[in-house]
Amino acid sequence: MGGRGAGKTRAGSEWVRLMVEGSRPLESGRAKRVALVGETYDQTRDVMVFGDSGILACCPPDRKPEWQASKRKLVWPNGAEAQCFSASEPEALRGPQFDAAWVDELAKWKKAQDTWDMLQFCLRLGNDPKCVVTTTPRNVDVLKDLLARESTVQTHAPTHANRAYLADSFLAEVESRYEGSRLGRQELNGELLEDVQGAFWTSHMLGACRVKEMPEVDRVIVAVDPPVTGHAGSDECGIVVIGVTHQGPRAAWRAYVIEDASVAASSPLEWAQAAVAAMKRHNGDCLVAEVNQGGDMVKQIVRQVDPMIRYQAVRATKGKSARAEPIAALYEQGRVHHCGQFSELEDQMVQMTLQGYAGKGSPDRVDALVWALFEGMIAPTTPGGAAAIRTL
Repeated sequence: MGGRGAGKTRAGSEWVRLMVEGSRPLESGRAKRVALVGETYDQTRDVMVFGDSGILACCPPDRKPEWQASKRKLVWPNGAEAQCFSASEPEALRGPQFDAAWVDELAKWKKAQDTWDMLQFCLRLGNDPKCVVTTTPRNVDVLKDLLARESTVQTHAPTHANRAYLADSFLAEVESRYEGSRLGRQELNGELLEDVQGAFWTSHMLGACRVKEMPEVDRVIVAVDPPVTGHAGSDECGIVVIGVTHQGPRAAWRAYVIEDASVAASSPLEWAQAAVAAMKRHNGDCLVAEVNQGGDMVKQIVRQVDPMIRYQAVRATKGKSARAEPIAALYEQGRVHHCGQFSELEDQMVQMTLQGYAGKGSPDRVDALVWALFEGMIAPTTPGGAAAIRTL
């Protein structure tokens, strides 16, 4: 397991060489038939075979295999073969048999368990079939089950371990933005992060609510959680866009998270511009903003950017956890969906507990999400008039 750019592909390529090559170019190695499995066939071919750190780039001229495109396989001078497969087609692994396999990015496969299971039935040749898995970890069952097995040996490399071969500007940017966050620990340090005890949301819950497309919606709401201060060192400004369907009875209403447009604004005008831009991008119906800290100033700043925008102020009367709890219930009921993956927002969501936020800083993105879903899914059904339903 390793972070982005840690050298996982090179490690996999060199492992395949170790298995198939003998001491001389025409001598047999420990494996004769190898399965190469990536998320898609194109990724298997372009990364594992032809990539900058792929098998062909790592093999010396006298041991370089021949690529047979029509058969989707590599053939070495000593007769060893490696065949390419896609994790999106697990049934393709019914029939063939191997004595070694290289699996790349197992934790991101959509059909990970099915494909992994089919591969295990294929590893039946030779005296001691082996499989190497190279992946950036994610909190998925197939990876956790694999790590728990006695037959599994784990190695680890963070991104900075390979810094000699990475652009300095890349490292500076990702470390400044993500160092210390859950996303950074996962994607840079290569740590497997399991869910926080007592969190309102879990990784499994968020994975289950993901959809590819959003249906036609009745309202589009942009919610803003303005930072207390407005300078370069301020907290981020949470800006989240949702679409809501109000067809049928209340239990049939659905919400769709469309975009996390949050920004690290150096001035109030900057976050207001970002929020209004999100409204225009998605043809929003209403801009919702929490006014506990800024009061009427929040409205004035938004009006400076667009005086005609439909604006709704909301005021927090409960703590963040108390506000998040009814929103989490909507997720548990399967009434909220994410149109894609919002890593930074979801990173904050899985750290929200009844005791408070378990992460660093302020959960600005979650606050914006809560206000958007409150306005779209809860406020329209709350008795007591507009004044009562705009506080939570």
